[in-house]
Amino acid sequence: MSFAKFVRLSFVLAVFAVSLKTATGLASAGSAEPSAEQLLEKYDAVMGPENFDSSAKMTAKREDGSVRTYDMRFVKKGTEKFRIWFKGPAAVAGQEVLRVGDNSWVYLPNLKRATRIANRDSFQGGDFNNADVLRVNYKADYNAVLEKSDKPDTYLVQLKSKNANTSYDIIKLWLRKADAMPVRGEYFGTSGKILRSAEFSEYKEFSKGYRRPAKVVMRNELIKERFTELLTQSMNVSVSAPDQRFTLPDLGK
Repeated sequence: MSFAKFVRLSFVLAVFAVSLKTATGLASAGSAEPSAEQLLEKYDAVMGPENFDSSAKMTAKREDGSVRTYDMRFVKKGTEKFRIWFKGPAAVAGQEVLRVGDNSWVYLPNLKRATRIANRDSFQGGDFNNADVLRVNYKADYNAVLEKSDKPDTYLVQLKSKNANTSYDIIKLWLRKADAMPVRGEYFGTSGKILRSAEFSEYKEFSKGYRRPAKVVMRNELIKERFTELLTQSMNVSVSAPDQRFTLPDLGK
């Protein structure tokens, strides 16, 4: 083989090697899945953005067939401050809920005072508990691992409680692979028994660049006749309420 042919062959092999390495690298990057921690951060950002002012309607169906609908306004600031105003029905109009850190209170206007409430207590007698509504900060409260999903178009993230103050011992979240939006949740007690299940739907852009499921249906797995629907009607994530709004003396004002 002449020297010229040897040079040309070496050049072709070098180009082929570079092309193969690039293609392999792209394939690896394209096939890389997000970590459980990344998916959990996405869930928190979608379901509990740092700051927002929103209106919502909650409809609770009890086992006796009765139905009650609540109109509410939510305001959140950072990860530690949350406040709710109840607009209706008449039986609860004027009530408020405040969370600051690990402490939560319900304000009763007829008594003109606030009473402490627990994370695991039912939220207005429905199938969400207080922490489901007031505290969406799973990254702080749970350790996450990625499991094999039974739905090929979803990721399955399993969460294990870091402390005894959480509402559930284990949570399973199914998130869409396309955009990491939640589609289903299952919530377990310390006994390992499933307590609740949630369905997420009606994905909507509420603010520019902010999209989330507008509808969450929480089903009671212990009393099958019960379920509660939470429908977000509006949400502004470009606001920051003054700190005064998250103090006990401000309740009722």
